Amino acid sequence: MAKPRIFVSSTCFDLGVIRSELRPFIVNMGYEPIMSDYSDILYDPRSHTHESCIREVPNCDVLLLVLGQRFGGTATPSVLEGFDFEALAKGSTSNQLIIDHANLSITQLEVLKAVEHEIPIYAFVDEKVYHDHHVYEKNKHNKSIIEQIKFPSIQKDESAKYIFEFINYLTHRTQNNSIMPFSRLDDIKSHLVSQWSFLFQRLLSENRTRSIESKRYQDFSERLDDLKAVVLASMSAKNLRDIAKGAIQFRHLITFISALEMPDHRSALLSTKTWEDLLFEAGIVDVKMSDQPNNPFLRTNLYLIMEDGTFYKCRFNNRYFENIKADWSLFVRSDAETRSAIVDALLDDPDAERSRDVLLMGMTMAEYLADSEKDVDVAPRLPWSRVAGAETKW
Repeated sequence: MAKPRIFVSSTCFDLGVIRSELRPFIVNMGYEPIMSDYSDILYDPRSHTHESCIREVPNCDVLLLVLGQRFGGTATPSVLEGFDFEALAKGSTSNQLIIDHANLSITQLEVLKAVEHEIPIYAFVDEKVYHDHHVYEKNKHNKSIIEQIKFPSIQKDESAKYIFEFINYLTHRTQNNSIMPFSRLDDIKSHLVSQWSFLFQRLLSENRTRSIESKRYQDFSERLDDLKAVVLASMSAKNLRDIAKGAIQFRHLITFISALEMPDHRSALLSTKTWEDLLFEAGIVDVKMSDQPNNPFLRTNLYLIMEDGTFYKCRFNNRYFENIKADWSLFVRSDAETRSAIVDALLDDPDAERSRDVLLMGMTMAEYLADSEKDVDVAPRLPWSRVAGAETKW
């Protein structure tokens, strides 16, 4: 079974106890610890041990860094050849230590290799070292003072600068720059459990979001296929540009009309009837709009009342309906050849969900309101109504 590989980077002599306790903690989490002092790294006899440690870092999923009082061994020069220090320096606003990289330790280079490979880094620093780091930051620009300060948390005075500047490099990176002080092992364990749990939750959430976005992308791709179909269907027409433009502009209009029960949608769409006559041909004699004044979060629906008392339930509001009506006025003024090409292309649209916003209900409005579990206040009919062939203006 594949397990996340956790590379533990730290000096060994001063942090041996912490390292020995971190190992069973990582194993109990179900992960695989990679530690140089436990033979988890292949030490190739043909190369330096430092090179073996650096070579193992890209094979891991997470790097766990623990900084203490020791600097550690200075890396062998051959290891430095495998780094792009110019790129590493650009990743932090405090990068002087990386620019002058000759004195970097093997522990620091392990971290830099993780940075190069964009491996998540969880960094912890002894709180005494962290406190002395603040003292260093306050005084480092005054050379006469900084050279006189003895930092009790650092084992060797000459290594203080390299430890503190490495902390600066990590905390001033543009990303993956978290570093936490600790006073005891439980501080590290508690933080890692929380962070890894948060990370797992975030990955699950992003996976759900990615699935939703994938569906949206698929829907968008289908729309592009629709437009492609329009172009291909009208390649023989002279006014290709007008057809493509009209297919986009009048798509909602044609989708709406094709959702209505009519003898011949094509003939109706190619007619020059008024909007009211077009609806009456579909058997619609009245238009009403629902309103939920006590709950503004409910969707506003439009109802198209039929001659027999049944109705269409439209999942859009009056403004959308008025926009479709305005589109019809523009559509009937288009030339016949363009209209015919647009209608033929869009009526052949294979999208099965094209009518999802217009539903024919198999009951009367009174029956629907009586069966509804919610109180729906149907507002007065809109400015057009037609009953038994008589037209009324409101």
